[in-house]
Amino acid sequence: MIMTSNQPDAAEVSRLIADSGVIGIVRTDSATHAVELARQLWDAGVRAVEVALTTPGGLEAISELATAVPDGAVLGAGTVLDAASARLAVLAGARLLVTPTIVEGVIEVGRRYAVATVIGTATPTEMLHAQTLGADFVKVFPASQWAPTTLSDVLAALPQLRCVPTGGIAAQDAAEWIRAGAVAVGLGSGLTRGADPAIQVATLLDSLRSARA
Repeated sequence: MIMTSNQPDAAEVSRLIADSGVIGIVRTDSATHAVELARQLWDAGVRAVEVALTTPGGLEAISELATAVPDGAVLGAGTVLDAASARLAVLAGARLLVTPTIVEGVIEVGRRYAVATVIGTATPTEMLHAQTLGADFVKVFPASQWAPTTLSDVLAALPQLRCVPTGGIAAQDAAEWIRAGAVAVGLGSGLTRGADPAIQVATLLDSLRSARA
């Protein structure tokens, strides 16, 4: 699959993420459930959704979802740990590759196939290193070890970083991270808990819009 003319390239995906302010994370117990949750998030208004490869059948879920990505939305693969997995995810239809740590091979695959990357980091040194290697965004992970004020302090010294705090963020706290300078936040169970994420997502998107006003 890799890429057809109607698939967004890395620059388009990066703009979409920056505009929307959130990446929805699907990490669950089966491919079937992952497909269901991803579709619910898209329907609720989350434009960027990643399926974690720790999900059993995660690549199969990505392949199925890739045939029905809504206009103005993007499908990604999360917890990508090596270049081989990254390439398989791209072949399955992912246009976004997300890692928990710095994996140079994933960045290389992303650049080769014009797929956006969000690369996991835990310190300012790692954040700058990942961006220097070519990451489109740096994932501040786990964000539960940070605070929005800490991110704001880092960005005062390194304003060129495009940060996506992820891990342990509650939906009601997302706007605080955006006000601190994050480009977007990564949210998982806080959006997919319950029968229908529509209410949580609507509240989240309203708060993100207010944070940027």
